[in-house]
Amino acid sequence: MSQLIQISILPEQQEDRTFILKCGLEKAKLKMPEVVDWRIRKRSIDARQKQIKLNLQLEFWLQGEKKEDIPPFIPQQVDQAKKIAIIGAGPAGLYAALRAIEAGLQPIVFERGKDVRSRRRDLAKINKEQIVNPESNYCFGEGGAGTYSDGKLYTRSKKRGNVLKAMEWFVHFGADADILVDAHPHIGTNKLPKIITAMREAIIEFGGEVHFNSKLTDLRIEKQQITGLKINDEPWLDFTDVVLATGHSARDIFYLLHDKNIKIEAKPFALGVRIEHQQNLIDKIQYHGDDQNPYLPPASYSLVEQVDGLGVYSFCMCPGGIIAPCATEQEEVVTNGWSPSKRNNPYSNSGIVVSVSPEDLPQHDPTNPFACLNFQKSVEKACWEAAGKTQQVPAQRMIDFVENRTSEDFPKTSYQPGIVSVNLNKVLPEMIAKRLRVAFVAFGKKMKGYYTNDAVLHAPESRTSSPILIPRDAQTLEHIEIKGLYPCGEGAGYAGGIISAAIDGINCVDKIAEKINIS
Repeated sequence: MSQLIQISILPEQQEDRTFILKCGLEKAKLKMPEVVDWRIRKRSIDARQKQIKLNLQLEFWLQGEKKEDIPPFIPQQVDQAKKIAIIGAGPAGLYAALRAIEAGLQPIVFERGKDVRSRRRDLAKINKEQIVNPESNYCFGEGGAGTYSDGKLYTRSKKRGNVLKAMEWFVHFGADADILVDAHPHIGTNKLPKIITAMREAIIEFGGEVHFNSKLTDLRIEKQQITGLKINDEPWLDFTDVVLATGHSARDIFYLLHDKNIKIEAKPFALGVRIEHQQNLIDKIQYHGDDQNPYLPPASYSLVEQVDGLGVYSFCMCPGGIIAPCATEQEEVVTNGWSPSKRNNPYSNSGIVVSVSPEDLPQHDPTNPFACLNFQKSVEKACWEAAGKTQQVPAQRMIDFVENRTSEDFPKTSYQPGIVSVNLNKVLPEMIAKRLRVAFVAFGKKMKGYYTNDAVLHAPESRTSSPILIPRDAQTLEHIEIKGLYPCGEGAGYAGGIISAAIDGINCVDKIAEKINIS
């Protein structure tokens, strides 16, 4: 059995493997002849003290032990195998398809949007012409929302399966192996498209199918069992197992399920703004003034505050990043953030959002599954109207927002469609705005320098997670009323990011394989 030890080094020592090995051997009280192999297993920055350090977890294999190199992806040829339908080619859908190939099932993937390369033209239209294609945008298309919104792979999940397996698949299909080591791994929007393409090519190579511009438009249910589906309103396709991995913005799917009397529920989510600072300011704050250290990456932050019974917290923080327009319909605006692999843009951005539960909403109706969705939609449309009914977004300097005055001008922003000066206190619901005002002041006390009028709020940040839950059985992962229907990933309410969605896709297919083998 391998031996794990912890050491701390200075940032400038991180490339000196000889020094790292020497420190590890001393800490473990080992001599080099006793060691047959070793590696850095985990790496994280410790910036709690003025002297910043890197914490490393080292793994040693000693004489008589063997480091096992298990292939991360073990495919089968499945072109003649039992077919399962996978709706959506985001992380949940792609990983479900890859797992199906390992399990000897033939995945037939239907994605409403375009392939990852063709998507770029539609993203350019949003940014430059402010035209939203409702089927191809930052949320819909091959790779899902994560492909063009950063590629952060950090998950707090410890119960959703094998995180390492999900990460190893990314490396297998082209990601840098550093993601297996870093405490907060990140691929980068510039690198993800090539990786997603490699995943799709593997699915096809081993007998699966991937269909683009293929939107789920109907489901056939017989005796509480799914038996078929329609794509683009074309003739019925027979399927008895369907993984529904459509993402948190596929509102038409929620309406379809409701119209078919398939149970859905309102689910808590979060809503607020996306704030942008200069990255060098965040570096200076987090690194105690050591913001010019070339051995330190652009700094991130994580903030949380309880205000009047609701949590206000940072979400999807993007060092060296860009704010992107993520609407899925023309008459709405939505912001999100992403970073390239080097995180070398001059801006830092993060969602700052307020937790919203159905019972927190005015005139709460516990029987209305669309309560949170309707609230989300109303804010997105109000912001669209306030900024002039384009993909420009309403914006305000931070202190101006807290002190309830409209901003007269702005520093340069990364949000390409542009911003419009609006008093966000008059646009955001008061239950959101008042908590943000309190939280920003509190965050400024936690991070000296964070509370500044040079920071700009862009509204809204509203697609943090699905406002709908598609309930499923905890054991079978099937819908609680419909056999063969597997609600999956973020859109169903069972994931909160790329890795947790990917793992949920794996878990759903494992349940299908288990059921088929038992029967």
